[in-house]
Amino acid sequence: MTDYERTKLDLALKEFTKRNFEKPDKCKNPDQIRYYIQELCAKIEEYETKFEFVPAWAYTLLTQYNLVHNGFIYEDFHNTYA
Repeated sequence: MTDYERTKLDLALKEFTKRNFEKPDKCKNPDQIRYYIQELCAKIEEYETKFEFVPAWAYTLLTQYNLVHNGFIYEDFHNTYA
């Protein structure tokens, strides 16, 4: 795969996430975060399968969503058992 093709795939994935996802810190509930995590995982898997290439920032974004999701889970746990 050439650098041009990688750049094109990178830009396509950025456009997809920009159009379809909110930033992790703007998400308001765990269900919303869970949905974004599932969709992003599916897109990452699609890129791995089709192109054998996933931009590193996609994994970073997934990590950010997971951190926010874990925060929601901790808050819910704390409110339930505290």
